[in-house]
Amino acid sequence: MGLRSRLACLRQPWQSSHALLLLPIALIVVITLVDIHSPEDVHLGPTLVIAPALTPSFAGTRSTAFVAALAVAAQTIIAAFHGGLSTTNHIVQIGTLALLSIVIVVYCSVRDRRRRQLAQVRSVAEAAQHVLLWPLPEQIGPLRVACLYLAAEDEAQIGGDLYAATRTDNGVRVMIGDVRGKGLSAIGEAALLLGAFREAAHRQDSLPDLAASLEESVSRYLADFEPVEELGERFATALLVEIPDGDPVTRMTSCGHPPPLLLSPGNEVSVPSLHPSPPMGVHATSPADYTLDVFSFEPGDTLLLYTDGVIEARDENGSFYPLADRLTRWTHASPETLLHHIRRDLHEHTGGPLDDDVALIALHRTPTAHRHRHHGLGIHTNGFRHRSGTEQRSA
Repeated sequence: MGLRSRLACLRQPWQSSHALLLLPIALIVVITLVDIHSPEDVHLGPTLVIAPALTPSFAGTRSTAFVAALAVAAQTIIAAFHGGLSTTNHIVQIGTLALLSIVIVVYCSVRDRRRRQLAQVRSVAEAAQHVLLWPLPEQIGPLRVACLYLAAEDEAQIGGDLYAATRTDNGVRVMIGDVRGKGLSAIGEAALLLGAFREAAHRQDSLPDLAASLEESVSRYLADFEPVEELGERFATALLVEIPDGDPVTRMTSCGHPPPLLLSPGNEVSVPSLHPSPPMGVHATSPADYTLDVFSFEPGDTLLLYTDGVIEARDENGSFYPLADRLTRWTHASPETLLHHIRRDLHEHTGGPLDDDVALIALHRTPTAHRHRHHGLGIHTNGFRHRSGTEQRSA
């Protein structure tokens, strides 16, 4: 946007409010002229209070004070034409109008101060969101990326849902998670999990190792800060995803998190079969307790990661949002367009505010040269290998 366009955007609200300011001024002029030319037993002066009472709806304190002073001056002019300023009736009218105008101006000043405070709080919340949930780049390696966050609490920009992505030597690692609770009360645990992921994602060789490292961080945090009355009730679900650059697969480790959805050309939507471990914070585990599942992720496919706030959103009849069914309409959409469709459709489904925080990440694999397709391959790190639904002990 050029400088001229920015100045035009700034000038538009100013011009709009000053144009509306002509309305109370016109009311004052009309009421004054009509009252002056009316019989002495007709008193329209008290209606002048409408002008300063109307002004705060579209103008600030200074404009309201100006209109209020103009109304008091008009009442004084009316009194001068109808018996003079010394009559008791006119003195009472002028004094009452002045007192009411002062009250209106004070109210307007308090309202403006609270608006500034709210704007500051919003800016801090947005800054905190960018610190905790770093905006994901549109392109990471071979992936086109889009993300969406919808907080359930009013005026909140962040909550208990979280996501992060980082580039590794030979691929991309992504985490999406959901801390128990919603809104501002869950930010502490979300911040801890995000920081732990960003630190450990480059150090751990496998996703089970990474999951065990995150579990250790969460357990330490809960041991120090979990309230006694919530002992054993704080936990977080997480889905860890690793997408290598040179192989058309995706590796996943689920810690009690809903499985992703795979959108393929031809309006095909599939649900990878995961072997989830318990959520983080329930009990300490070792890497051997986590499962590494591997699934095909071909060029042209889109992987949608989400939190349970999406699939648990209800309509007025109590029905859950049918995410997988709705996605069949948008399998060819870009990641940005896909999330736009989901957001609009989700709000139409609920018909109002969300009951839980919502986070979504869409990962689209761009066409590149890859090797053969892997079908339904899942690997257990505790000594078992699962292939195409069969299980055998590894040597």
